Amino acid sequence: MQRQTELQDWLETVYPDRSFTLSFAAADADFRRYFRAAFSDGSTVVCMDAPPEKMSVAPYLKVQKLFNMVNVPQVLHVDENKGFMVLNDLGSTTFLAAMNQETSEAAHKALLLEAVAELVELQKASRAGDLPEYDREVMLREINLFPEWFVAKELGKELTYKQRQLWQQTVDTLLPPLLEQPKVYVHRDFIVRNLMLQNGRPGVLDFQDALYGPVSYDLVSLLRDAFIEWEEEFVLDLVIRYWEQARAAGLPVPEQFDEFYRWFEWMGVQRHLKVAGIFARLYYRDGKDKYRPEIPRFLNYLRRASRRYVELAPLYALLVELVGDEELETGFTF
Repeated sequence: MQRQTELQDWLETVYPDRSFTLSFAAADADFRRYFRAAFSDGSTVVCMDAPPEKMSVAPYLKVQKLFNMVNVPQVLHVDENKGFMVLNDLGSTTFLAAMNQETSEAAHKALLLEAVAELVELQKASRAGDLPEYDREVMLREINLFPEWFVAKELGKELTYKQRQLWQQTVDTLLPPLLEQPKVYVHRDFIVRNLMLQNGRPGVLDFQDALYGPVSYDLVSLLRDAFIEWEEEFVLDLVIRYWEQARAAGLPVPEQFDEFYRWFEWMGVQRHLKVAGIFARLYYRDGKDKYRPEIPRFLNYLRRASRRYVELAPLYALLVELVGDEELETGFTF
């Protein structure tokens, strides 16, 4: 409550002649929280609380300017020292909420096609040097979250010598082709929970961790989600739609779709390993249990992909040893 009181006091200095009420709006997986200020005239703004001892708002401000070709929140007021920011309000309905309300495949596809079009616009504006590189060090640090947090904490296991060999073979096979993919701006969390339902264009949130990296990454984030899952044919059709739009826009994707789909699947393996580790860490280190029940979905994603490619057989063998080869249900914990 102390931070909320401090935010209230700061807002009163920003809007000295306007009365408002402040209410909680949302919280991120990290330490950021969002509040909505509703003014007496009916207008609203969103206020970010980013505790300065935990994080800096500087990356958000930098990426917000870079991503101005898409519908990101506009910064109206900021105090970097306090970690407070006022943003224009992009509404309260995420794509995920809209999809949970309207469950038809056609409705989901319409929203995802809006997201794909916005992603292509973002990638078209990419320039090398604007953002840190999504390099081998970052990718390796991310996938090592899988043995460090999922295996060690969620499963309570230590990899055997044979399993460590399987893991190293996976790392050595997986990372080189990912690092060879052409690079674009990568949002890194381009998911339906971070897209807001707007008239005309989706609002894009939570972009502050953006990097310059593999062209397939954000599409994987969008179509291999944590909280909602689609049939393979549905996903395949949307990957094709993206690939067609990307080619038409001059983005660096292969001429042959099967090559791009391989990029998509292999990039997915890296992201799924990372997410399984992060969701375990959020529970065991940070005490956040919202994400842990979704870990089985990522294990299913991983086994399906690693079954399809002989080069990823070591990963499939490792997963079978760790969690078996039956489809897992979300909500199940180990």
